[in-house]
Amino acid sequence: MSPAERAVEHVTCLGCGCACDDITLVVKQDRVAAARNACTLGVAWFGDGSASHEVRVDGRSTSLEQALARAAEILRAAKRPLVYLAADISCEAQREAVAIGDHLGAMLDTLTSAAAASVLAAQRRGRAGATLGELRQRADVIVFWGVDPATRYPRFASRYAVEPRGLQAPDGRRSRRVVAVDVGSSRAVADADARVAVAAADELDALGVLRAIAQGRVASEDARFHPIAELARAMMQARYVALVADGEPAGPPDDLAPDRAEALVTLAQALNGPTRCALATLRGGGNRSGADAVITWQTGFPFAVDFAPGYPTYRPHAGAAALLDAGEVDAALVIGSPASVPAPVVNRLTRLPAVGIGPRASAALFQPAVAVDTGVAGIHESGTAFRMDDVPLPLRAALTGPPSTTASALHALRQQLGA
Repeated sequence: MSPAERAVEHVTCLGCGCACDDITLVVKQDRVAAARNACTLGVAWFGDGSASHEVRVDGRSTSLEQALARAAEILRAAKRPLVYLAADISCEAQREAVAIGDHLGAMLDTLTSAAAASVLAAQRRGRAGATLGELRQRADVIVFWGVDPATRYPRFASRYAVEPRGLQAPDGRRSRRVVAVDVGSSRAVADADARVAVAAADELDALGVLRAIAQGRVASEDARFHPIAELARAMMQARYVALVADGEPAGPPDDLAPDRAEALVTLAQALNGPTRCALATLRGGGNRSGADAVITWQTGFPFAVDFAPGYPTYRPHAGAAALLDAGEVDAALVIGSPASVPAPVVNRLTRLPAVGIGPRASAALFQPAVAVDTGVAGIHESGTAFRMDDVPLPLRAALTGPPSTTASALHALRQQLGA
């Protein structure tokens, strides 16, 4: 390494929910020259580490103090404000956002509301889960249900679920049996010891048959489910089963998502009779799981929290998108990377006076009236983030970012609001 370069070790990548914390960034002239150990998704997330430093009001550059004063005016004048948490912010910033939402009597929502089926299923039924470290150490049968982590969670297999050696998997991949369940056009992992195909229309029935066998009840004799019956027996004979499903699938909303999520939850619970089973629900990056954790800690609910009554209430089926669509919201504070905000929310935000605080807020497509650019958590800002299995991890700032961090900007805004 040349004298002009420096290495920052143990950096946590928020490119996906795996939150790999073994990244070494090579920094040259305050730019990322290399991201060692990072997957292609992580390399893209870090980029060159450049950050925008704009502070604007109505498209014109201004001071941070003037921008926050204008932001406070917009939010105070609103009768029904929305506080929306996007990606790439720390838990410390998320906590400041909760306090602002409480003070304003706002609707507080996050990226989770766009793919909340697995969270709601766990609330209804409970959940047999485990940390990724436990799966690495103990799982000897891994069933990928209609998901191939290689594209959206590239290091999941190499770090946690398939390849690493563990206490009860001393030979790594050779100690484990991998089963791929293809659901309709959703292909599971390519490197599998066994493969089961399930028609999309039969998915819920197949999960029901698996659960019935695990519970010792009579299973269906339908010929469609003979391979499923074989899968059930293989899972019941395992020492420890990891059932892996995608909690945030790409693509348009799926009407079957709530029923599928509940069926997976109840299957994992049923398998904890004859064997040990943990459901691993894959989550996206940007510290989404951290937002769920912080909001639950502060309010008792993970997302879609309405402070309008004067105390937190839960509206999981009437989150940001629904309120914006109904025309209930008259101003918005969007915190985090605007590029992560779902398109339906962005389209409706263009009609409102909005405040954006976060990485590249000035480039937001919804053109906020007030935009304050901050750094990216884990690149320019330190703090805390949560992995997809709800394990907190420290964030290490490797580069110099904008003068104001997201958390400090929100704290200053909270003071402007008198909170």
